[in-house]
Amino acid sequence: MDSTTPIDERRPYRPLEAFRALRALLRDKEDTAQVFRIIDALGGPAFTKLYRRAIAMPGTREILERERSLCDVLSDRAYLASLPEGSFGREYLAFVEREQLTADGLVTASEEGHGERIRNDPLQRRLGERMRDAHDLYHIIGQYGRDGMGEVCVLSFTHGVSGNPGVLLVILGGLFKFRQEMPEQPVMRMAWQAWRIGRKAAFLPAADWEALLPLPTDEVRRRLKVGTPTRYLASGLMGSEEHAGDLAAA
Repeated sequence: MDSTTPIDERRPYRPLEAFRALRALLRDKEDTAQVFRIIDALGGPAFTKLYRRAIAMPGTREILERERSLCDVLSDRAYLASLPEGSFGREYLAFVEREQLTADGLVTASEEGHGERIRNDPLQRRLGERMRDAHDLYHIIGQYGRDGMGEVCVLSFTHGVSGNPGVLLVILGGLFKFRQEMPEQPVMRMAWQAWRIGRKAAFLPAADWEALLPLPTDEVRRRLKVGTPTRYLASGLMGSEEHAGDLAAA
């Protein structure tokens, strides 16, 4: 299959499947595979359009053809520890160690959630994998914690970047939940600001994350045009144990 061949153009939307997965996710916040089921059920041609935009950008093909995957690089903690203090990579390492995460933590959930869907083209498959593996990098550049609202904001930021309808459904489910549980917090405004920041950012699916890891985190944010989520940071939710991990890791 040629690398520009669309693979999702005729893929039907499956809203009932998506809503069943959302109900399961809201019942069990740790069932991360449901997030990928939702994205898959409502993705339609979204990924094909995103892939076409990415592959048309200079340097993207070379990034996708690298022998070593982004997940492999992010799993190399000795390499990350060797990077300069204050670098993006060191901040990522501190984040995953503090949160007891691994770079490949989403791989199994993704494979389970996507079921029989297979991208035959290796470049399209690699782009999807890079977007999945960059989730925790979005936490760092976006300045969002792993509390429930932090995860909703990361997803809002992600939707602003990529526009996948499935991500939007997960966001709406999270907002409905947290408006009930945290009526004192401006959850809608936090999510809306995160979406706008993602919308204004550089096209992150084509980012050369490996080249950015040694750079100071503030420099990475400047290069990627990622703004500051003032509403979320003012909420006091980052680092809180309450609602921690809800709707995590899309």
